[in-house]
Amino acid sequence: MEKNISDVNIENMKGRVSKTAKTIIILIAGLFLIFVMNPFVIVGAGERGVVLNFGAVQPLVLNEGIHFRVPIMQKVIKVDVKVHKSETGAEAASKDLQDIRSTIAVNYHILADKANWVYQNLGVSFKERIIDPAVQEVVKAITAKYNAVELITQREKVRDEIKALLKTRLLSYNIIVDDFSIVNFKFSQQFEQAIESKQTAEQFALKAQRDLERIKIEAEQKVASARAEAESLRLQKENVTPQLIKLRQIEASIKAIEKWDGHLPKINSGAVPFIDLKNFEKE
Repeated sequence: MEKNISDVNIENMKGRVSKTAKTIIILIAGLFLIFVMNPFVIVGAGERGVVLNFGAVQPLVLNEGIHFRVPIMQKVIKVDVKVHKSETGAEAASKDLQDIRSTIAVNYHILADKANWVYQNLGVSFKERIIDPAVQEVVKAITAKYNAVELITQREKVRDEIKALLKTRLLSYNIIVDDFSIVNFKFSQQFEQAIESKQTAEQFALKAQRDLERIKIEAEQKVASARAEAESLRLQKENVTPQLIKLRQIEASIKAIEKWDGHLPKINSGAVPFIDLKNFEKE
């Protein structure tokens, strides 16, 4: 009897161990399946999640954060919606048929709520297929409206027109242009030399004009000075009268008397013979 009870206890213990082992195995298998199936997805900052059901794009766009997906059936593609910079080389011709090479810098991003459309129609890497061709087409269309000199002197206006047209083109792809700049306009060597020669000639002409104006001003100053001097002499001449001449003579005589020391001159000169006054003093 005791043996039977002992056997029963042993069997019970074996059953409990077996159940515990099964539970552990099930938990491990469940964790393994969760890890392998990965039913959770995290959409990071500056991203949107595009949901695919058996490969078909769904209307739902996942925002930033953690989301649940149905394993096997659903897949989530992360699409970057941050601002990106693109530099594109463009070749075009001006209105006067001058060849132009330029580098265009564009900052852009896709519309966040249209991430599913962009992924479905454009894919993830679309710069070479969408941005670059659009930039080249717009640059050609706008530069053809201006001659080469106008492209230089009206650069801001040209930039604004290219930016406006590019915005319209890319918006049809749900792409937003945040900023736009023309890094440089480069013309043919012959044209650049012609521009440089023209600038040099203009500088020489400007210097000659300034010199001419300076000489003209100096001449006018001299004429004005001569006129003032002539006017002064004229006024002096008008003011000279016989009474004034006589007064000046009297003033000169008074000054001579004031300077006289009381002695007669030793030698007189003039129309009369020279007389040595020393002989008179001795006598």
